[in-house]
Amino acid sequence: MRTFLAITAFVLTAVVPARTGVYHVAPDGLDTNPGTLVQPFKTITKAVSVSVAGDTILLRGGSYTLTSPVSISKKGNASARYHLFAYPGERPLLDFSSMPVSGSNRGFNFSGHYWHVRGLDVKGAGDNGMNLSGSNNVIEFCSFFENRDTGLQMGGGASNNTVINCDAYYNADPGNGNADGFAAKLDVGTGNTFVGCRAWQNSDDGWDGYLRGANDVRTTYDRCWVFRNGYLKDGSPSSGNGNGFKMGGGDTSNVSNWAHHVTMTRCIAYGNRVKGFDQNNNAGSMVLINCTGYGNGTNYSIIRPLRAADSAVVTNGVSLGIHGSLNGFVRQDHNSWTIPVETTEQDFVSVDAALLTAPRAADGSLPEIGFLRPAQGSDLIDAGIDAGLPFFGAAPDLGAFETEYTSWVRESPSVPAAVTLHQNHPNPFNPETVIEFVPHRSGDAVLTVTDMLGRRVEEPFRGPVTAGVRYRVRFSGRDLSSGVYLYSVRSGGTVQSRRMLLMR
Repeated sequence: MRTFLAITAFVLTAVVPARTGVYHVAPDGLDTNPGTLVQPFKTITKAVSVSVAGDTILLRGGSYTLTSPVSISKKGNASARYHLFAYPGERPLLDFSSMPVSGSNRGFNFSGHYWHVRGLDVKGAGDNGMNLSGSNNVIEFCSFFENRDTGLQMGGGASNNTVINCDAYYNADPGNGNADGFAAKLDVGTGNTFVGCRAWQNSDDGWDGYLRGANDVRTTYDRCWVFRNGYLKDGSPSSGNGNGFKMGGGDTSNVSNWAHHVTMTRCIAYGNRVKGFDQNNNAGSMVLINCTGYGNGTNYSIIRPLRAADSAVVTNGVSLGIHGSLNGFVRQDHNSWTIPVETTEQDFVSVDAALLTAPRAADGSLPEIGFLRPAQGSDLIDAGIDAGLPFFGAAPDLGAFETEYTSWVRESPSVPAAVTLHQNHPNPFNPETVIEFVPHRSGDAVLTVTDMLGRRVEEPFRGPVTAGVRYRVRFSGRDLSSGVYLYSVRSGGTVQSRRMLLMR
């Protein structure tokens, strides 16, 4: 019988919105209805007009034909967000395809603050599927496709937004040179984060960080996949730039030294027509940790000088194919092309790129696939250097996937994991959450929390543990910024890690 050990005694209080009204919207609703489940509104605009901070708008599944943009400007706060969600178990399609192409014909004009949007499909807008200029928003498990410009674009000072588990694909403008999957560009603000997102077959780039009117902004990417950009929906090459991750910079001369500081962890660039990881004209810092490039025109390109105070680092990277050009100022550490390993297709469980578009999990997380995941026995396993990300075994693996082929697993695959780490609850949280783990071997354990840059935030627990005991640890994000954090427990020679989302 397992016992329960409380590390600290406390009462966990859920964050209660200022008001908890729920409004429903359905394709066959009427805006003269009261917005109930039985008598829903017809439009998002109507539901937004009657909502106050803390309320939830639920969209029923089905197709909504829209001919004008949806504008959202209301502002919540850290303790009372607005919520715009798909009805549980359903998927609404917001179809703007009847809009003509025009810079004013965006699907969403989103200037609101402290919104959480989840589970929507946005198709066919005459410009961006969503143009986001607000701050402190979460856009989760949405897709943006066949829009006539970038799927989701941030600008106008947009800052501290988190885009998590979203897809952007088949976006194409008439000239092919503007439509990216995602973009934090032009006059964007700082502190925006993309987690678990995919961008494919957009006519220009997968992600674009080009700046004009903003400088010294920071954007973070974690576990994002970008593939076959610079191609159209029918598979033919576009006339756009065709890069995967365009990391920033200004115009070709970049005389203003625009600096877009980028951190990427565990990202994949595959089959993009021109470049996978592209500096463009960025004069700011670029940190790429455990990223994988395969089959791009060239996998990595960082060649232009940076500002004196900035630097470029590529660590634990993998290149299968032409690894490209990295200038001498780029600090390269334990990459597949800088250490004595030969990287071939046999190093991976699969090189079938069709797996990249596999369906997401029910919660929106990326599918578990074998594509570019190191195969057991590969020289890529344990060949890296500790760069602050959780890892199994003696050292990190190279590339975007960390395998669980630890030494004891290889010796005895039937042996259970040395520790079970549970998902924190509540998640998302503000400001406190509970982390629970159960060691299966007595010994020592360490629980750590890091940010997406790999910087240690806190060590909530360190000490001896007893097999079978359920350890319960309180963690407070009271002094932290909104965003995604990693928490990891190391015990019995193995590490288990999960992600949690702090939403203020």
